[in-house]
Amino acid sequence: PGRILPPLLLLLLVLPLSPATPCSPQPNITRFVCTEPTLSTFPSGLPPTTLAISVEFTALATLLPTTLAGLPQLQELHLSSNRLTALPEALLRPVPTLRVLDLTNNLLADLPAGIFTSTGHLQHLVLRGNRLRVLQPTWFQHLPHLRWLDLGANALAEVPPAVFHPLRSLRSLDLSRNRLASLPPGALAGLQALEQLDLEGNRLGTLPPTAFAPAPALRLLFLQDNELRVLPAGIFDSLRHLHILDLARNRLQVLELPPRPPGPALDLDISGNPWACECPLLALLRQVAPQLAATRDTLCASPPHRRGQEVAAVSRAGDTGC
Repeated sequence: PGRILPPLLLLLLVLPLSPATPCSPQPNITRFVCTEPTLSTFPSGLPPTTLAISVEFTALATLLPTTLAGLPQLQELHLSSNRLTALPEALLRPVPTLRVLDLTNNLLADLPAGIFTSTGHLQHLVLRGNRLRVLQPTWFQHLPHLRWLDLGANALAEVPPAVFHPLRSLRSLDLSRNRLASLPPGALAGLQALEQLDLEGNRLGTLPPTAFAPAPALRLLFLQDNELRVLPAGIFDSLRHLHILDLARNRLQVLELPPRPPGPALDLDISGNPWACECPLLALLRQVAPQLAATRDTLCASPPHRRGQEVAAVSRAGDTGC
């Protein structure tokens, strides 16, 4: 009788040998995915029918200006979690139909001024988790269809006035986890369609009274984990569609709220602030009647006889004298 081969050896004989080059593209594909940790050169030979490319979690540190040449139908480019430190200005010129660009978690400290000149159809741009320090107005001048912009977790210290003005289609803007200490009055100029704004985890100490006036369509506003001490009177008055407002873990004692929405109650998180549980706060909460989150962590810091009590419970009580 013949010898029976061990299962592992039999499997090795049946399986084809893997190519010497990691992530070699196959002909006639429309989507290409590579997550090979040792990859240091962008794969070549992708067919012109390619619609989406994902090269992520690799050792890729540089791209050539011609990297995307011959890919005229490309719509999605995912390059997250690589080691990119710079991009060539001509990188995106061969892909005018690009809709999605994800550069999350690279090492980009800057971008070329004209990097997006030829990508007028771009809808989603993710630059989260890089080392960007300054926003260049030229980046956004040719992106009229951009709907989603994520600039979170960078090193941005300021937002230049009107820098986002050309982004008339923008629905979501994420500036969380940066180093913003203030917001100029015109920071959101032009963002008439904006529905979601995330400013969580910055160093905001104050906001101008008209900070959100250019964005009346806002529905979700995240301001938690900042250093806000005072909210200007009427700062939210223009936000008549707001459904979620997060002010948790600031240094606020007095509250400002938007007008009571006509539909569902405002979802409101004001936990982790040293609230002054006096008539202005208590009357406002009764008037707007928000749906309070984290009520156990939403406590009065003053006056002394209410210190440590839950704000919601004090507001509901009928003996506050307000």
